[in-house]
Amino acid sequence: MKTSKNRCSPILKKLSSFSLIGTVLLGGFMSGCSFAPPYHTPTANDIKDMPITFKEGGAWTSAQPADALPRGTWWRIFNDDRLNDLEDRIEKNSPELAESLAHYQRAQAYVKESRAGLFPSISIDSSITRQRVFRYPGSTHSPYIYNPAIAGGSISYEVDVWGRIRNMIKAGKAMAQASAADMGSVRLSLQAELADDYMRLRGLDAQAALYRETVAAYMRALQLTVARHDGGAVSGVDVERARMQLSSARAELSQVMSSRALMEHAIAALIGEQPSNFSIDPVDQINSPPVIPVSVPSQLLERRPDIASAERSMAAANAAIGSARAAFFPTISLSADGGSNSAASNLLSAPSGFWALGPAMGVLPLFQGGRRRARVKEARADFDAAAAAYRNTVLKAFQDVEDQLALANWLANAHTDQEYAVTAARRANNLATIRYKEGAANYLEVVIAQTAELQNRREAIVIQTQRLQAGVGLIRSFGGGWKSS
Repeated sequence: MKTSKNRCSPILKKLSSFSLIGTVLLGGFMSGCSFAPPYHTPTANDIKDMPITFKEGGAWTSAQPADALPRGTWWRIFNDDRLNDLEDRIEKNSPELAESLAHYQRAQAYVKESRAGLFPSISIDSSITRQRVFRYPGSTHSPYIYNPAIAGGSISYEVDVWGRIRNMIKAGKAMAQASAADMGSVRLSLQAELADDYMRLRGLDAQAALYRETVAAYMRALQLTVARHDGGAVSGVDVERARMQLSSARAELSQVMSSRALMEHAIAALIGEQPSNFSIDPVDQINSPPVIPVSVPSQLLERRPDIASAERSMAAANAAIGSARAAFFPTISLSADGGSNSAASNLLSAPSGFWALGPAMGVLPLFQGGRRRARVKEARADFDAAAAAYRNTVLKAFQDVEDQLALANWLANAHTDQEYAVTAARRANNLATIRYKEGAANYLEVVIAQTAELQNRREAIVIQTQRLQAGVGLIRSFGGGWKSS
């Protein structure tokens, strides 16, 4: 990001002819002076080759503004009451979100600390001591012992002529806003992770229901095969094949249930619950994914909190340049001191009072081996790094959206084709079973048909689960319910 000549330069050329008092008097007229380069928030016009539309749009995603999503509660688009309840609990109980909130509160406190430099500093001081002073050599007098006491106060105020304090405040505000955006990123990430885990769990529920149905069907097939074997119609090989199919289906069901248990534990940890005391009732069917509204590319800069954080970090680095450049000039302050300095017994008497009033100029190092210039270079390098990080964040954001759009739309096509495969496999299984009952085929044909139907039905559930996960990922890639304000 290019910077131009700062607005303090013309004034500085004239200041060299003024005395210290004149400089102090001009301080009030220079409250707008700053050594920070001019800065403006990047817009869509500043992004190189900003696309008009996304490349990977398709039938499953609707090309309309993503602001149609429920702001802040984007997961409600999935119409799942249990998911809604879990997402509400993550806001209250998540330790990771609590940690992010603490970082944001610390950034806010730093802003208040920096702003305190704009106000006078008032302090009071008092002391009382007992001192013993020896006389001059050769004196016949004994040492002198007395109790000096000091009581007073002081007021000091740094005139922010060079904008050092104001740039510190600007940097602090920008970093606080970046911290708020980081908290938004953490919140969005946790919400999306919870929704993604929940979709996985519901997919496992659907698989478990499929395997339970399959176990029941295989048990009926085994009973039929045993009856035919007892009647002498088939050999023992068919019976063992039927038993193999049944045992294999039961083993698959146990694996699915183990995966479901782990996913349930992961959800419990996300919402701050003890896994031992947490459970989610299973369901037999998986929901269909909703149509996700898609915003135009330029709105991505306003919706994604990670982009907002990168931009605010860049603004803070820009303000830090002004603070570093102000170190080339002395600090100018106004101070007033007053009080009483006397023996403890006469501390409040009028003759013991003292006061002082006047401006002061801080030490201006004439030679530091290039330290101040190096700090300015460091500040400029920090800004360049922040600007590069911002551009990188924007590029990755667009990649993220394109990835999720491609995944969502291609999975929609895969789901359509898989449904045809499920229908064909179911018909093949029915025909093989009929042929076996009529004695026109052996049980191997039935086993092959059963296996094909189970695999295709399971694959259909997996694809449907992935579509729901892609929906979560797509909403997350657009920034969820983030508001740039």
